[in-house]
Amino acid sequence: MTENLYLCNSRSMGTSKRYKIVFCTPALYSAGGVERVVSFKASYFAEQLGYDVTIIVTEGRGRDCYFPLSDQVKVINFELGFEALWQASFIKKIFLYLTKQRQYKRLLKAELMRIRPDITISMLRREINFLTSIQDGSRKIGELHVNRANYRNFEANDSNVLKRLFAKLWMKSLVGQLRRLDQLVVLTEKSKASWPELSNVTVIPDPIPIQVEWEVGSDEYGVKAKRVVTIGRYAYQKGYDLLLQAWAEVEKQYPDWTLDIYGQGNQTSYRQLMTELGVDTERCHLNGPVKDVVEAYREGSIFVLSSRFEGFGLVLVEAMACGLPVISFDCPAGPDEIITDGVDGLLAPSGDVHALAEKIMTLMADKDLRQRLAKQARQTARRYEMASLANQWQRLFETVTNNR
Repeated sequence: MTENLYLCNSRSMGTSKRYKIVFCTPALYSAGGVERVVSFKASYFAEQLGYDVTIIVTEGRGRDCYFPLSDQVKVINFELGFEALWQASFIKKIFLYLTKQRQYKRLLKAELMRIRPDITISMLRREINFLTSIQDGSRKIGELHVNRANYRNFEANDSNVLKRLFAKLWMKSLVGQLRRLDQLVVLTEKSKASWPELSNVTVIPDPIPIQVEWEVGSDEYGVKAKRVVTIGRYAYQKGYDLLLQAWAEVEKQYPDWTLDIYGQGNQTSYRQLMTELGVDTERCHLNGPVKDVVEAYREGSIFVLSSRFEGFGLVLVEAMACGLPVISFDCPAGPDEIITDGVDGLLAPSGDVHALAEKIMTLMADKDLRQRLAKQARQTARRYEMASLANQWQRLFETVTNNR
């Protein structure tokens, strides 16, 4: 592992206790935000803090970690293949889930009893149903990367009575499991406020998982190219359909600008929408996932987040750190806790396509505004350096382990 994985001014944490940490997350092979943050934090904990770190996954047989991962971090793959449930019929899905869940509980219990970690951190996937019942001596921390309303995407106004009943029972069970955790970590203050039943909630934002040379300034921030960029997934949450609708307005007024969308997922419906909207495919590009996100950011002059909802909005912070002025829907939850509208970025009302188009065109028309927002954005982004957030994690570890 090279030193470039970390921010340039990351510092040693001195002689603090060296914890034994286990992360539980479904997979590491895909280009998702959770995978990226887990890989980065695990590597930082191992290399910079000297922790003994293990990541336990259930998916991705024979597949490498998508993001850089320190060779000091151990990875254990139970290879249970929960992803097979996606293609199964309803009855088979129930049978497979119950079978695999029993296997998971048995394997995870045996591994935790063998490792005897100080801390077990769950990304609150399938193991949350039984994690706190495993008496391995570790303190159990949950880490939630989505807001409550979209945790399982149950619609509050769903007309299906059985679905509504199931959603209610599921949430009641979940709250009971979360209450038994030693601590639940969420990413924003609004996310914390959404769990009024719980008294064990702490806010620690995601760190910037890219190298940033903070002391190097540039007059080219926001003006390098007439190019708008966004990075995410081709999924309903990310609102690329809304962005394309906004872009259909923008490109008519600014024909010398281009839009580049990066992400994993199926692009078919978005290409169809481009055809319906008459979007110029020479100036609007749907790209696959990108490993070198820093280069993607630095090739642009404006970053846009069109999400319908977020857990935080890490790509906003990354873009800001790289010197891009940012525009985001004021969606739940995260963007309005990162961006101060008109100071270090612009916010558009959530889901308002026309307002988003107007914000984009405002920045396109004003080079000085782009530069001013970009410079302030870099200062804002410094709040999310890993060195600073690692201190918060250390204090949390000390608190929960001292409360035995």
